[in-house]
Amino acid sequence: MSELAILGGAKTCKDDYPKWPVHDERDIEAVTRVIKSGQWGGYPYPGKETKRFIDSFLAMQGGNYGVLMMNGTVTMEVALRAAGIGWGDEVLVPAYTFQATAAAPMAAGAIPVIVDVDPNSYCLDPKAAEAAITDKTRAIIPVHLGAQMTDMDAIMELAEKYNLIVIEDCAHAHGAKWRGQGAGTIGHFGSFSMQSSKIMTAGEGGLLICKSEEMALQATSIIDCGRPHDAKGEMMTMGANYRVSELQAALLNVAIERFPAQAKQREAMAAYMDEALSEVSGVRVLPRDERHTTRSIYRYIFAVDPQEFGAENDVICAALHMEGIPCWEGYEPMNNYELFQPKLSKLPVPSAFPEHFKFDEMRLPVSERACEYEAVWLDENIFRAGSEGVDDAVAALAKIQATLSSDSGAVADIKRLLSSKTVE
Repeated sequence: MSELAILGGAKTCKDDYPKWPVHDERDIEAVTRVIKSGQWGGYPYPGKETKRFIDSFLAMQGGNYGVLMMNGTVTMEVALRAAGIGWGDEVLVPAYTFQATAAAPMAAGAIPVIVDVDPNSYCLDPKAAEAAITDKTRAIIPVHLGAQMTDMDAIMELAEKYNLIVIEDCAHAHGAKWRGQGAGTIGHFGSFSMQSSKIMTAGEGGLLICKSEEMALQATSIIDCGRPHDAKGEMMTMGANYRVSELQAALLNVAIERFPAQAKQREAMAAYMDEALSEVSGVRVLPRDERHTTRSIYRYIFAVDPQEFGAENDVICAALHMEGIPCWEGYEPMNNYELFQPKLSKLPVPSAFPEHFKFDEMRLPVSERACEYEAVWLDENIFRAGSEGVDDAVAALAKIQATLSSDSGAVADIKRLLSSKTVE
């Protein structure tokens, strides 16, 4: 019988990894303080807790202007609208990311143009992005993915050359830095998510860093039902209620106190993981660009060679999961993403511009290979478990590689379990 846990053997990891989100008495005190104040909602904007968090986040990440709102999807929609981007404008987005990156342009009335990613980082490929630029292209949304950052030097060169607005999707990049500059402060906007799984969370929430005061005032008006927020009270917009509640902001004010120590631990353990994984046959550690001076570890991604493992990433992730290692094979390519179904929407963009939504004809080889064959995503809690947590993950992977590469019967057995839905 195989030693793999998925086939009846003993688990590699005997102890559970740390839970997320963490909480203690400070969270209870913060929420209680807001409840007693009677100021629960987001109006008038910004409330005391909201302003405190914006100021703290900007002090940590950099940037001069921030707008806190309900989630990290509307942050990107609001950024596009604040920049005057809408009907018929094209927005370049990577093929390998959460569906929100492509859905946000549609919500603003723009066209998401799907671009392939770089095999070394799985982030937007600047060369592929330039090849996709037309006279209708107005913006580009690079996504800092996993523990990687997009080549922001190349992206900003494109922006300068073609007069594009850059909205950094930093949902994975709280605390990350490029050449010492905070992620989200390099482009014209930086979008951060505070959704439940993110490494700074209030359950939901999103913060938009804006390069200019004018853009920040526009964004603030948009999320506050169109109310003006400039000194003269004249800059109104067609807005909606995208405000965050003071209860969420209070939780974020506690989360940001914990964040520096958590981020430091994750980054140190990710460096340890880099070295340890390099010893496992068939594993490709994604190279770290030397300009990426501080890493943020929301998820850690590496690639496997299916030939050396004798199996693809879905089999490997299923086996890892049963060994007690929290993992995932990652997003589907945007042209084949179950959660991205623009033709099911009544938004007019897909019907008005059908040529951009011929997903069956799209070829996105790097994204497709990452999703279907090689990418393995490890959860952040592995990196809060110290070196023992990393050691367990690497030992489990080595065990799987040794077994699957030499036993095709074990691979077939796992595939049968996956097809029967016995293992998720």
